[in-house]
Amino acid sequence: MTHRIFTTAFSAVYPHYLAKIIRKGQQQQDLDRIICWLTGYTQSDLNDHLQRGTDFAGFFGAAPAMNPARVLVTGLICGVRIEAIEDPLMQDIRRLDRLVDELGKGRPMAKILRA
Repeated sequence: MTHRIFTTAFSAVYPHYLAKIIRKGQQQQDLDRIICWLTGYTQSDLNDHLQRGTDFAGFFGAAPAMNPARVLVTGLICGVRIEAIEDPLMQDIRRLDRLVDELGKGRPMAKILRA
């Protein structure tokens, strides 16, 4: 059984990510930067996917270069340990959730991007 989030449009969730980080005093360009860092998309590619309404499976599936450092994004998200998630797509979605949380908490960008 596939999870409902896989068929949800990335563009439907993006405004929630954006609202969360703006509420915490962060900026859209920082959100876009972490998404591009994770997926290898350019800003133009990201905008294109947002406009087309690509679902999460397609968004991550078409990513040109998933960042190898993403394995360093660990911890709990929604009470589940990221590194214990078996499905690679769900793991990457939860990694993005974790990065958005870190941005919202004001963590320095160098640490968010595991530099």
